[in-house]
Amino acid sequence: MTHSVPEPASAGASLTVSLAIQRGAFHLDVAFEAPPGITILFGPSGSGKSTVLAAIAGLLRPDRGRVALGTDVWLDSTQRIDRPVHLRRVAFVFQSLALFPHMSAVGNVVYGMDRTLAREVQRTKARELLARFHVAHLENRRPSTYSGGEAQRVALARAFAMAPRVVLLDEPFSAMDRDLRESLCADVRASASELGVPFIHVTHHRQEVRLLADRVIYIDNGRRVAGSDEPYVDMWGSGS
Repeated sequence: MTHSVPEPASAGASLTVSLAIQRGAFHLDVAFEAPPGITILFGPSGSGKSTVLAAIAGLLRPDRGRVALGTDVWLDSTQRIDRPVHLRRVAFVFQSLALFPHMSAVGNVVYGMDRTLAREVQRTKARELLARFHVAHLENRRPSTYSGGEAQRVALARAFAMAPRVVLLDEPFSAMDRDLRESLCADVRASASELGVPFIHVTHHRQEVRLLADRVIYIDNGRRVAGSDEPYVDMWGSGS
């Protein structure tokens, strides 16, 4: 069976990012382009990777910067453009997930959908997305009954329910064991191929880089220290 995924309005556009942020002694200054596919922000904890995601989503205002999806400018400090979070239509998946504990899996997924859709259409699409992420059996169950991997899959289904223009993944698999991480990475890769939008995935796990990356940007101490806009080539072989 083929399970449909909502078609985003901006498939094919690249995300361009240029950010300068000063917070106390920490100074972040990075610039990169993320075309459709998976761009990994790789580097040690505290290097500024999650800060970059927050600024892209509109959750954090940089001191200076520009963020644009194709010709659609979300942020431009020189032109005083700062589009609010809900108008950027960014799917953001955290390690903490933030599922609504009082809602079933279907309810959590429906929450992210277009409110103009008929209720039964919403529920049908929610079931399709849960099936896409191999958790159809959780349809009527609440998050307190999920395993860690099940909760992550429901969170991914909810993120994609909004037909996102950009997907941001902030170390969502860091607490998972190796086998589960590989399985979830396979699901994300398949979804990235279907959606055709930029995915930006933050990690410090080399295994995730090998499994997911189309491109890698290396960040350390707030700076882009390496990385290429060319397709990623695995430099670590089969080791962890």
